[in-house]
Amino acid sequence: MNWQQMLLGAVLVALLPGVAGAGIDGPADKVGFNRDVRPILSDKCYACHGPDANTRKGDLRLDIPPPEGQSVEAIVAGDPDASALIHRITTTDVDDQMPPVDQKKQLTDNEKSVLRQWISQGASYEPHWAYIPPEVNAAHLTAGEVPIDTLVGRKLARMGVASTPEADRRTLIRRLYWDLLGVPPTPEAVADFVNDAESEAYERLVDGLLQSPHYGERMAMEWLDVVRYADSNGYHSDEFRSISAYRDYVINAFNTNMPFDQFTREQLAGDLMPDPSREQLIASGYNRLNQITAEGGAQAKEYIAKYAADRVRTTTAVWLGATMGCAECHDHKFDPLSTKDFYAFSAFFADIEEDGVYRSGAKWAPFMYLPTPEESQREAELTAAITGLDATLAQSTPALEVAQSAWESQTALSKRNVQATRWQVLRPADVTAQGETTFRVLEDGRVLAAGEAQERDVYTVRVPTDGSTIESLMLEVFNHPELNGLSRGGSNFVLTQFEANYRGPDGQEASPLALAYALADYSQDRFPVGDALNGDKNRGWAVDGHLKKEDHLAVFALRESLVTAPGGTLEIALHFESGHKFHQSDCFRLRYTRDANDVTPWAVLPEAIREALDVPRAARTEAQVQELGNYFREVTPQLHPERVARDTRVAELEALKAGMATTLIAKSLPEPRVVRVLPRGNWLDESGEVVLPDTPKILPALGVNGRRATRLDLANWIVREDNPLTARVTMNRLWKRFYGTGISKVLDDLGAQGEWPTHPQLLDWLATEFVDSGWNMKHMVRLMVTSKTYRQSSETNDTLLAKDPYNRLFARQSRYRVEAELIRDGALAMSGLLAPHIGGRSVFPYQPEGYYANCNTFGGVLAYDTDTGDDQYRRGLYTFWKRSFLHPSLLAFDAPNREECTAERTISNTPLQALVLLNDPTYVETARVFAERIMAEAGERSDDRISLAFRYALSREPDAQELEVLRALYHKHLMEYTEDKAAATALTRAGMAPTLSDLDAADVAAWTSVTRVILNLHETITRS
Repeated sequence: MNWQQMLLGAVLVALLPGVAGAGIDGPADKVGFNRDVRPILSDKCYACHGPDANTRKGDLRLDIPPPEGQSVEAIVAGDPDASALIHRITTTDVDDQMPPVDQKKQLTDNEKSVLRQWISQGASYEPHWAYIPPEVNAAHLTAGEVPIDTLVGRKLARMGVASTPEADRRTLIRRLYWDLLGVPPTPEAVADFVNDAESEAYERLVDGLLQSPHYGERMAMEWLDVVRYADSNGYHSDEFRSISAYRDYVINAFNTNMPFDQFTREQLAGDLMPDPSREQLIASGYNRLNQITAEGGAQAKEYIAKYAADRVRTTTAVWLGATMGCAECHDHKFDPLSTKDFYAFSAFFADIEEDGVYRSGAKWAPFMYLPTPEESQREAELTAAITGLDATLAQSTPALEVAQSAWESQTALSKRNVQATRWQVLRPADVTAQGETTFRVLEDGRVLAAGEAQERDVYTVRVPTDGSTIESLMLEVFNHPELNGLSRGGSNFVLTQFEANYRGPDGQEASPLALAYALADYSQDRFPVGDALNGDKNRGWAVDGHLKKEDHLAVFALRESLVTAPGGTLEIALHFESGHKFHQSDCFRLRYTRDANDVTPWAVLPEAIREALDVPRAARTEAQVQELGNYFREVTPQLHPERVARDTRVAELEALKAGMATTLIAKSLPEPRVVRVLPRGNWLDESGEVVLPDTPKILPALGVNGRRATRLDLANWIVREDNPLTARVTMNRLWKRFYGTGISKVLDDLGAQGEWPTHPQLLDWLATEFVDSGWNMKHMVRLMVTSKTYRQSSETNDTLLAKDPYNRLFARQSRYRVEAELIRDGALAMSGLLAPHIGGRSVFPYQPEGYYANCNTFGGVLAYDTDTGDDQYRRGLYTFWKRSFLHPSLLAFDAPNREECTAERTISNTPLQALVLLNDPTYVETARVFAERIMAEAGERSDDRISLAFRYALSREPDAQELEVLRALYHKHLMEYTEDKAAATALTRAGMAPTLSDLDAADVAAWTSVTRVILNLHETITRS
C-alpha cells in the first residue's frame, strides 16, 4: 500500500466509520472511481480482469463498465451485498477468495471498504483521468493570485495544514542557481541579492537566470535522460558514435525558448519538414538515439524489431506518459493499449533508413557532415574540380575510340583463360611472413603457406625484375587440397592491404608503387576489393570463402607504368591484419601485364560489360555502347593523368570530410518497411496482421483521411490541443524538477498503474496554461519558480511530518542531493576551474587508469584519452557518455546509463559517494585549486579563509562550531605537512591545473584538507 492509500484510509476512518478511500482532493463522503477505486482494481485485479483478453479470467472485465443493458452479477450497482465481487473479496473460503490466496497482492480492509462504498454509491465508472482533456474550473481560482498558490493552498486548507514561511534570501538564490543554472551562486551574486531592497528583486533575479546561456545546459540534462542520449551504441562492443550536435540543439532550444510543439516536431520529423534546415536535420537525430549493434553474428531483422520497439517505448514515455512497451508481446494488462496499437505505433518509424546490423567502426549512416565555414569553402572548391574532371572523363574522342577498339579485342581473348593474354606469372625468389608461417613455391608459380596458422599475418613476396614494363598486377587465390578451403584457419580470407614496392638494382630504398584502382571477379558484401587499397585493418577484400570455396582473382592497376631494370626487385606485401582471426589466403599466385590494353581480364569485368562485349559492335544497343565507353574510360591508361588528378582531389575531399564533425540524422526511406503484429513479440513469426501507422484507439483519432501517416503526422498529433496527455506529462515532469516530486508521482506512467494526482486541478491548469501560452517553456518555468509555493522554506516540523511525511501536499520545499553532473560542476565552479563555453564535442575528464581495459572492440581496447586544458573542466553534461562503462563518478551518484528512457533518477546515499568526493582526481584537484583561491582572495586570517570558502560552497557564513572544527583541522594538517614536505608537494601537484608558485606547499596542502571536507559536506551537494 502506498502512502496515499494509507492517508486516504486514515481520513475516512476518522470521518466515516467503516468507510475508506474518500481521498484528499474531494468530499469525504463520496468515493471517486479514478481517485479511489481504479488504483485498487489496477493494482490487485486487472492482471486477471483487465484489458488483456488473453489472460482474462471468467470473462470478467473490471477496467470498463459492462455493456449498456447487460446485467453483470459481479457488480450490482447500489447493492454491494448482491454483488459477487464483494462476496469474493470478503469470503474466508480459500477456493472462492479473490484475489487468490497465492497471489502476492491482497486487498486490505480499507480497500475492501472503498469497493463496497463505491458499489453502494452506484458503481459509476469514469474514463481514466489522464485520457480526459484537462479542464480548469474558474471558480477554484482567485483573482490576482498565482493559480499554483491558490490550488496548493486550497488543498492545504482542506487538510488543515499550514504552509511554511518563505525561505531567506540566501536560500532562495542558492535554490534558483541550482535549479536554473546547475551551479551555486557566487558570493558576490548572493550579496547583491540579499542587499537588494527593491520589491521586484526576486523576479529580476529569475529573469536574469532565465536569460543565462547556462539555463539551457541545466534544462537539457533531464531531456537527455528521457531521450536516452549517449555517445556510444550500447549493444555489443558499445562503440563511439558522433551525435553531440543533437545535444547542442537541445541546449539551444531551451535557451531560445523554442515552443515545445516545434521542439517536438523537429525531433520526431525534422527530416520530413519542407526544405529542412541544418538544425531540423540535427534535431531528427532523436530518432537515432536508440542502441544499435555491429555484432558479426547478429540477425538484422531481429535488431530492426528491437530498434522499433525501443522507439515506441521511448516516444510514448517521453510525450504520452504511457507504458506502451508492455504491449509488445500481449495486450496491456492495465491500460487499454493493445498489441496492435503497439505495432501500429512502431510503423510510424518504419521509414527510418538504418541497418539492422552495422559495420564496426562505421559512421552509422545516415549521418550529416557539419563543416566549419573554412571546411565548407574548401569542400566547394574540391567538388567543383572533381565535377570538371568528371566531365572530361565522360567525353569520348577519336583517339580514345581507337584505343577502345584495341582494348575490346584484347579483353575478349581473356574470356578463354588468363594465359591466353599477356598476363605473365611472377615467380618469387623469396617469400617471408611476419609471423611463423613458412612457404613453398610450386612449379606453376603458386605459393602455398605451411606451418601453424597465425591469427594475423603479413606475407612479403620478392620477385627479381628483368627490365619489363609493368602496367598492372594480379593476385590469384586458390582452394588447394592441402588447405581447409581458401585458408588453413577460417576458410575465408580478408586482405586488408595490397602493397607494392620497387627496389632498383643499386640497392636503393624501395619506392612504393601507387595503385590507381582494384577490380575483382567477386567481392563479399561490405568487403569490396577497393578496401584493400586503404590499409584500414577494419576493412579489406573478402570472398565469402566460408560459404563458397571457389578460386578468385583481383587486379591492382598501377597509377603509372613501372619500367623495371634487370637486377631490381619487386616487393609485394599481402596484409591479413583483420579483426577476424586466421583469415589469410594461403595459396596464391601473382601475375603482371605489360600491355596497357590488357589490364582488365574477362573475369573481373562487370556482368553488363561482358554481355555488351559478347554482342557484335554493329548489333549493340545505344545503352551498351554508352556503358562500354564509360567503362573503358575508367580503365584506359590514356586518361590516367585525369584519373590521378580526380583521385587526388577525391582523396583530399575524403580526408577533409574525415576530419569534419558529423551527427546522426533520420532519413526517410522511399518505401517504408512492412510492419506486422509480431505474436508474442517473436520477430521470426510473420503470421501477424500487417499494420499501418496509427495512434492508440483510446486517444483522439489521428485523422489522415486514408493516406499513410508519417512521423510528422505523429508529431502534429502529439501536440494537438485535443491530445490530453502531452501537456500533462511535460508539466508533471517540470513540476518534479522544481518541487521534488511530480503531482502524479510516476513520471513516465500516467496510466492505471501510475498515480492519481495529488492536485488534479493544478496539473490540469498547468497543462492548459502551457498550451495556451504557445507551449512556452520559460513562461511555465517562471510561473513555477516565482510562486509562493516554490519560495517556501524546506524546513519541516512534527505536524508536517506526521500529516505529510513525503511532502505530497507541498506545504514546504523539498531537499535532495543534486544530480551527479551538478556535484562536479558545483565543485569546479567553487574553485574557479569550470569552463564556461557552451556546446561542442563530448569530453574526457579524469577517469581511473584501465577502467576501459575489459571493454573490447573486436580485439582492441578502446582508448580513453584524458582531455587537457579547458576541456578537462567542461560541465558534466558534456562528459563522454559510454553506456556500458559510464564514467565512475557519474555512476556513483546515480546517473543513468541511458540504455532506456529515464524519466526520474534514483537518489541513493552510499559511503562510496563520500570516497568519490574525497579521492576522485577531479575533486582532489578542485579542492586544491579551491584552497589556493581562498588563500589568494581572503587574506592571511584562517577564519576569513574559512568564511570565504563557506560563502562559495554554501552561500552562508560558518557558525562558531564549524569555524572551530575547521580551524583545528587546518592547524593539525599544517603541522603534518610541514614535517612531510614530500606529501605536501605531491598534494599540491594534484591535477593539471597549475599551482600558484608563491604559496607554501605545506600551507596549500593544509588548506586543501579543509576544502576537501567542505566539498564533502551533505549541505554542499544538497539543493535547498
